[in-house]
Amino acid sequence: MSPHIVSAFDEDLRAITARIAEMGGLAEELLTTALEAVETRDSDMAEQVILRDKRLDRLEHEVDDLCVRVIALRQPMAQDLRLVVAALKMSTVLERIGDLSKNIAKRSKALAQAQRINLSGSVVRMGQQTLRLLNEVLDAFSSRDVALAVSVWRRDIEIDEFYNSLFRELVTYMMEEPRIIGLGSQLLFIAKNLERIGDHTTHIAELVYWIVEGEPLGDDRPKGAPVSMDGILG
Repeated sequence: MSPHIVSAFDEDLRAITARIAEMGGLAEELLTTALEAVETRDSDMAEQVILRDKRLDRLEHEVDDLCVRVIALRQPMAQDLRLVVAALKMSTVLERIGDLSKNIAKRSKALAQAQRINLSGSVVRMGQQTLRLLNEVLDAFSSRDVALAVSVWRRDIEIDEFYNSLFRELVTYMMEEPRIIGLGSQLLFIAKNLERIGDHTTHIAELVYWIVEGEPLGDDRPKGAPVSMDGILG
């Protein structure tokens, strides 16, 4: 392969990595702003998230086009090929995180019209923990830090356990105070969206590991127990 072709190939890989980094930064921004909208009950802030999500959609298409072109024209091998394939998957994952953040923002607009309850703060704390894991896994991708990726992968159980605990608290509260069922339902939807973002974060961690190591991370990730109504209805 001539030096010119090698240089062009390197440029393509850098372009793909740059787009993924931009998508990751935007996904972090959308989740951060959505959580602030929940905490401050700011409908205008929520609307910003909804509008900004369109940029994430466009970036996903740009990444897909770049990756397909590189595979077709450059025929990458080994770690370069893994990077391109992982980028295709990551663009979809990050776009979904944006959609979930948009859903949280939409729910926050409903919260802005309702009374405050103490468990609203618990949902925000769950969101902040989810955001920390997202920040770390994107750092792991940019630095190809396998140890950090594995750490994020293992700590997703914290999000699962947070969700299970919050689910039980909210259902109990709604049973005791039927007048807040509408508000409690919105908070449950937000918590579920955060739990799903946690799952997507672990997928990114698995992709980082695969890029560097060339093999799957495994299927022994610690997982929280399925949410149960035992003790709530009994």
